[in-house]
Amino acid sequence: MFRVPSRLPRAAVVAGALVALVSAVPALAAPLAPTTIVETKAVYGTVEARERAPARARIGGTLVSRDVEEGDLVERGQAIGRVVDEKIALQRDALEARLRSLAAERDNARTELGRAEELVSRGVSTQQRVDQLRTQVQVLDGQIAAAEAERAVLDQQTTEGTILAPIAGRVVSAPATPGSVVMPGETVVTIAGGGLFLRLSLPERHADLLEEGASVAISTSEGTHEGVIAKVYPLIENGRVQADVEIADIGGFFVGGRTLVEVPVATREAIAIPVDAVETRGGLDFVTLAGPDGPREVVVLLGARLPDGAVEIVSGLRAGDEVMQ
Repeated sequence: MFRVPSRLPRAAVVAGALVALVSAVPALAAPLAPTTIVETKAVYGTVEARERAPARARIGGTLVSRDVEEGDLVERGQAIGRVVDEKIALQRDALEARLRSLAAERDNARTELGRAEELVSRGVSTQQRVDQLRTQVQVLDGQIAAAEAERAVLDQQTTEGTILAPIAGRVVSAPATPGSVVMPGETVVTIAGGGLFLRLSLPERHADLLEEGASVAISTSEGTHEGVIAKVYPLIENGRVQADVEIADIGGFFVGGRTLVEVPVATREAIAIPVDAVETRGGLDFVTLAGPDGPREVVVLLGARLPDGAVEIVSGLRAGDEVMQ
C-alpha cells in the first residue's frame, strides 16, 4: 500500500492544535473583591396629588347644574356648576319696586324744591321751607343709594352662585347631586392637581436609612419604573415614617391607588460573580477556581441576582479567589 502524503505542513498542524488547546482552557478572571449590595424593602406606595382642593358652594340654594363628572379635566376658574337661591330674585324685585318708589318721591321733592326757591325769590315763601325740601331731597338720594347698594349685593350673590374650579386638575369626586340643596361652603366636587407623587410609609427602624435622592424601583402592570425619594418627613406617627417619591411617568396612575415600591434601606458587602461562571450539574452549582495545582471546581450556594447581571455567592467563595470562566 502507498501512503498518501499530507498537504498541510507539520508546523500548521502543531499551531492548530495549540490554538484548540488554548481555547479549551478557561479564561482567568481578576481576584474576587467584595461588592457593595444595596438591600431593599418592598412596601406599598399610595398615589397622592400635590394639591387636593374642594370646589365649594359660595351661597346656599339648589344645585341646578353640575357640568363635570369624576375623571374630567378642569382649568383654574372654570365654571363647573351653578347654585340658585330663588329668594334672591324675589328680593331683587322688591328692591326694584322700592327704587322706583324712591325715585318718584325724589322727583316730586325736587319739583317742590324748585317751586319753593322761586317763591322765596318773590318773597312769598320762607327760607325754612326751602331748607326742609332740600333736606328731603338729600334723604331720598341717600335712600336710593342704599337701595342700589343692596341690589349690588344681591347681584353679587347671584354671581357667586356659579361654582368655579379653584385649581387646574382632574375631578376625583363629586358628592353633590344636581337638584339637591347645598349650604354655603359645602363641597360640590373635589379636584386633584399639581401633579402626582407616591407617598410611602415605612417602619420607624428604617427612618435613619432613608436618604433623599435615593433611587427606588416601582413595579406596575406595565413594567418597572424608576423614582427618586424627594422628601423624608421628620415626624414619626404610629411607629411609621413617611417619604415622598417623585416619578416622571406617573400620568396613568389613579389617585389613591397603591403600587409596589422597592426602597433601599441598607448596604452590605458580598461576593458576586458573573452568571456565566456558574455551571449547574446534578442540582448543584459549581465554580472553577485557579489554584497552584491547577483548576479545581468548588460547590457554591447562589444568592440573589444583581441588577448588573451578576449573582451573589452566599457561600463557597471568598475574597481573593480567582474564578475561571
